[in-house]
Amino acid sequence: METDPVCGMSVEPIRAAATRAHEGHTYYFCARGCALSFEKEPARYVGGTPVAPPPTPHSPPPEPAAPLPAPPDSVTLVIEGMHCASCVRTIEAALEGVPGVSEALVNLATGRARVGGRGLDATALAAAVAATGYGARPTAQTPSDEDEKRETRELSGLLHRTLVSALLTLPVLAIAMGNLRVPAQELVEFALTLPVYLWCGRPFLAGMIRTLRHRTADMDTLVGLGTTAAMLLSTATALFPEALARGGGHGGMRGVYFEAVGVIVTLVLFGRYLETRARRRASSAIRGLLDLTPKLARLVRDGVERQLPVREVTVGDRLRVKPGDAVPVDGLVVSGASSVDESLVSGEPLPVARGPGDRVLGGTLNQEGVLEITATAVGEQTALAQIVRLVAEAQASRPPVQRLADRIAGIFVPVVLAIAAVTWLAWFVLGPEPRVLLATVAFASVLVIACPCALGLATPTAVMVGMGRAARGGILFRNAAALERAQQVDAVLLDKTGTITEGKPRLTDRVRLAGATDAQLLGLAAALEKGSAHPLAGALVSAAAERSLALPAVTEFVSRPGYGVVGRVSGRRVVVGNARLFAEEGLDIAAVAEEADRFSQEGKTVLIVAAGGRLLGLLAVADRPKPGSCRAVERLKARGATVAMLTGDREPAARAVAAAVGIEEVFAGVLPEDKASKVKQLQGRGRIVAMVGDGVNDAPALAAADIGIAIGVGADVAKEAADVTIVGGSLESVADAIALSHATLATIRQNLFFAFVYNAIGIPIAAGALYPWTGWMLSPMIASAAMAASSVSVVANSLRLAHRRLS
Repeated sequence: METDPVCGMSVEPIRAAATRAHEGHTYYFCARGCALSFEKEPARYVGGTPVAPPPTPHSPPPEPAAPLPAPPDSVTLVIEGMHCASCVRTIEAALEGVPGVSEALVNLATGRARVGGRGLDATALAAAVAATGYGARPTAQTPSDEDEKRETRELSGLLHRTLVSALLTLPVLAIAMGNLRVPAQELVEFALTLPVYLWCGRPFLAGMIRTLRHRTADMDTLVGLGTTAAMLLSTATALFPEALARGGGHGGMRGVYFEAVGVIVTLVLFGRYLETRARRRASSAIRGLLDLTPKLARLVRDGVERQLPVREVTVGDRLRVKPGDAVPVDGLVVSGASSVDESLVSGEPLPVARGPGDRVLGGTLNQEGVLEITATAVGEQTALAQIVRLVAEAQASRPPVQRLADRIAGIFVPVVLAIAAVTWLAWFVLGPEPRVLLATVAFASVLVIACPCALGLATPTAVMVGMGRAARGGILFRNAAALERAQQVDAVLLDKTGTITEGKPRLTDRVRLAGATDAQLLGLAAALEKGSAHPLAGALVSAAAERSLALPAVTEFVSRPGYGVVGRVSGRRVVVGNARLFAEEGLDIAAVAEEADRFSQEGKTVLIVAAGGRLLGLLAVADRPKPGSCRAVERLKARGATVAMLTGDREPAARAVAAAVGIEEVFAGVLPEDKASKVKQLQGRGRIVAMVGDGVNDAPALAAADIGIAIGVGADVAKEAADVTIVGGSLESVADAIALSHATLATIRQNLFFAFVYNAIGIPIAAGALYPWTGWMLSPMIASAAMAASSVSVVANSLRLAHRRLS
């Protein structure tokens, strides 16, 4: 067989990839992007690069072939007809068999498959799924309006089938259970049950036929075979009463089970309806985030305001946001001031002040004043869109705890079919009369009571609800593995600045000497510092603004790095700085030396102030702990975790902050590149370490930790490589993330335990394990009710996470 000399691909696969033809040549691009050519007459492979025919005087030169877009590295598919864990395993196996696929994750709770690899072809992936009997189509990673409509139609269809099935089954149940005498009773039951079996139960029958045709098996196979067995037995007994034992059989059992067929279909449909509703609730987190994005924006151009769809906004547009409006896109405030509620994006409960130069996020709510902003990110680039994408990716992932359920799901339905067949044979050969009746009842009960749905839903529903709960609080887990790993953390390392503290120095203390006023001490110092770019200068200027102090003009300003600043204010020479600066200036600071030493021991930065050669007092500045930091440390300790501070700050300041929030162990003066070494030291002692930092200078430590938690990243969520991203700045969200991990994993274990125990107990009982001692056979109706209840209970247990207290 001929091969392409560039990439080595065989000719035949390339022939299926024609892109354009010209002058007897057909041009192709192979899967690796190599341009190829074939000649039509004779059919000869040329290979390598496109071979163009020589131009003639009467024909223009051939147009160059446009390069094809690079194949995607990830494809998301909507899967149709999937209802249980066996479906998931079948579809995953089919997708993993497609060339180029490195990973296929099918999520039963969302009805989606996420496929990763290189050079992926969405059409080939959908075809592979179709070959197993299920439907598949490419879709966006996050839910769309079309997805919402499709799910609504599915839910409505289930409800209609359930209601029709219940209405037709009720009279059959009343006749059978009430011993009513009705002319041609069994024919009446047959007439009422037939539409239930054929139309209401059509999803199960179609699924059964589809799986049998493709030599696979799933939940529809079990329900379809169970109802078909009961329907055929009942029909045969009703139409040919002499052919089978009936009426007075063992235990007074009836040979007609039309009511069982109706009840099974009704209960399974109702269970699937409740399950679908619950699954939609479990996936409501993404829809809630998507709903935050407004549909319209107020564009301001040449002083004229007009409304336009948000999708038409481009970067650089000037937008007006009025009180009560949602901010349409990410942007910078260019004029106006207001309070903005960012709780639905960041989880922070209190509104934040926003003014010129401040950043605002799309989806947040403007509360008071009018803001005019310049759009800096639109569409998929906004922080909200990035959050939605991260949540969708995380919900589609699978935690390691799911592995056992996956292995069992792969063989569950075939094993159940085998158990049902053995059960029927054992009762037919060894059972008492009426053997056919008992064998068929046991066969149907085993098929109907077995529930792979519970296995398939146990983990993904809990992960979806847990991820959604976290997202509403501004906590973004990168994947389900991170969610599981977080509950194992027993050592937490906290960066100081911006993590434990506010990251913004503030004036904490001031000492005025006799005769000095605030206007002199703070006012003169702030006026002088106004010309400095140092963070401490900002603390003084902000404090003066809060007290409405006037700031006179400054002349002869000189900054002395490492010492302080000097200048002339209102005709007087003002000096603001440390003791070394005052020693150089020849000014005596004995009057404030004791207080200066005390504040320094507390980790505060001391600024001494003098004017006109006279000492006015001192100002102490410090980076204060965030509200809630102390409570967060207490909660982490209560879970048995060791909490330590890891900071590049000097020892006294670090110790002071640590003492304020209840941290005993402090590593101070640590350079960013050395923080990762501290993490590895703890890991070497067998500790599971979580590193909490700002995601920039702490990046090496975040990467080295078992769980890296980036805190206070605001709109830059997509740039963080941490396992957990805290959109807001509260340290309590770290404690919430670990608490939520514990709660979610506990829920997953409960769900898996229930699913395993239910099937381990239910299947033997349905097979007749109790009959030798009790003479009791499980009715297929009870089996169907138990099966429906098992799936719904697993989802309902997961939904409890949405309202569970974390502290």
